[in-house]
Amino acid sequence: MSPEKNTTKPRVLISDKVNPLAAEIFAKKGCDVVEKHGMSPEELIAEIPNYDGLAMRSSTTVTPEILAAAKNLKVIGRAGIGVDNIDVKAATDSGVIVMNTPFGNSITTAEHAIAMMFALARQIPQANESTHAGKWEKKKFMGAELFSKTLGVIGCGNIGGIVADRGVGLKMNVIAFDPFLTEERAVELGVEKVELDELFKRADFITIHVPKNEKTAGLINKDAIAKMKGGVRLINCARGGIIVEADLKEALDSGKVAGAALDVFEVEPAKENILFGHPNVVCTPHLGAATTEAQVNVAIQVAEQMADYLVNGAVTNALNMPSISADDAPRLKPYMKLAEQLGSFAGQTTENAIRSVNIEYQGTVSEINTKPLTSMLLATLLGTQLDTVNMVNAMSIAESRGITFSETQSGSSADWRSVITVTVETEQRSRTVSGTLFTGKEPRIVDIEGVRIEAGLSTDMLFIRNEDKPGLIGHVGTILGEAKQNIANFHLGRKPDGESAICLISLDGALSDDVLEKIAKIDQVTQAKRLNF
Repeated sequence: MSPEKNTTKPRVLISDKVNPLAAEIFAKKGCDVVEKHGMSPEELIAEIPNYDGLAMRSSTTVTPEILAAAKNLKVIGRAGIGVDNIDVKAATDSGVIVMNTPFGNSITTAEHAIAMMFALARQIPQANESTHAGKWEKKKFMGAELFSKTLGVIGCGNIGGIVADRGVGLKMNVIAFDPFLTEERAVELGVEKVELDELFKRADFITIHVPKNEKTAGLINKDAIAKMKGGVRLINCARGGIIVEADLKEALDSGKVAGAALDVFEVEPAKENILFGHPNVVCTPHLGAATTEAQVNVAIQVAEQMADYLVNGAVTNALNMPSISADDAPRLKPYMKLAEQLGSFAGQTTENAIRSVNIEYQGTVSEINTKPLTSMLLATLLGTQLDTVNMVNAMSIAESRGITFSETQSGSSADWRSVITVTVETEQRSRTVSGTLFTGKEPRIVDIEGVRIEAGLSTDMLFIRNEDKPGLIGHVGTILGEAKQNIANFHLGRKPDGESAICLISLDGALSDDVLEKIAKIDQVTQAKRLNF
């Protein structure tokens, strides 16, 4: 959900040292920028309530306590790819978007992994130290060629894909494990897609390019190492903790692993480590993204992404929110309004606990980016019953309350060029409402629980579900007239069998409780709801 526009400039706090271009871009795009580096958690908690955005690198840690204090915070931007220093779940629950810059340092990090592989294969750091010491130990540093060796790439996304490509260029046989790697992408890269155990069995060199999470923490442990070839060499330029360091040391000591090149460690800064000083270990202090080009790139990207969101509502590289590009935004805008109205209508007419929600997209709307529409609809639906729900946290709130969700798409609709239908299941019943765009930009409700009706929504409305018997219109009109309540529009619809009907009435002002009660007591009326949009 894009931030509300007002005359006040969005305020952004830069809490870590980033390239000065970031502050320049924020200012150029209409944001007020404050730079305060090296704050303690207590200082950040005191400072953060004043800001709409937080730009950071690896020094700042965003905890639930900091997010609880960040009453105005809308977006956190990480100048880099890793977000293990941000509690993404707590940010999502707080309705705060978390962005990273996954492409800004991809080449730099991939090149570092390749450099580490060369250094490992030819023992360059050890040979360098020996030569500087005046020794000439040619026989001691017998290396290994990379040519024709098998390179196993764990994680073949942005960085891993570049490493794989460079490996192919070195005439290595590249195999890759990545559940999200398609066969088409594997062919494009010139790699063979394999399962993880197969990679362990075949690879001479293994390089890791996955984030650290519940699935990958401790991925390379003694059991995994036991499946590897004798004399395998490991490279980790991803995140510390993916390799169990104690298990790696044991394997290095036994010779099962011939060597390891590590840019990351379980505890950082790594002032001491059980692997330090090992003759077959090459270490660097988390230098994967440490080039001038990469630091400029991520600074520019994080500032552009955050400012585009805060000023224009465009969402790019968010981890907990569907992307909305600047090009998509104008096309999505009328559909976003329709999704907002459908969610709000469904929510306001639902009186019991929600068990499940299904959203169906038919026609031309199914051909565009529907994820933001789904987030908007779910946010406004839940927002009628819960506080502090927005597009960022709607899905997580639904999951936490046991609400199941499904989404379907169809290329055509029998009646409309484009239609969105939401079905809400409660403990008591199922309710369905459909909407479309007239002239491509005006939202209209076109079906409510199988009753055809064409109605635009206004600020104040009255929804009536009733038995299809004579006298209702006159009775409702009389009550509203006596209350000096002017009717702007009166929309009617009924089921073909004539048993039930629906009224959707636009009013010039809010309906009072006593007038609503009088209408609800009319014999034919089965439900009367005051709506606001």
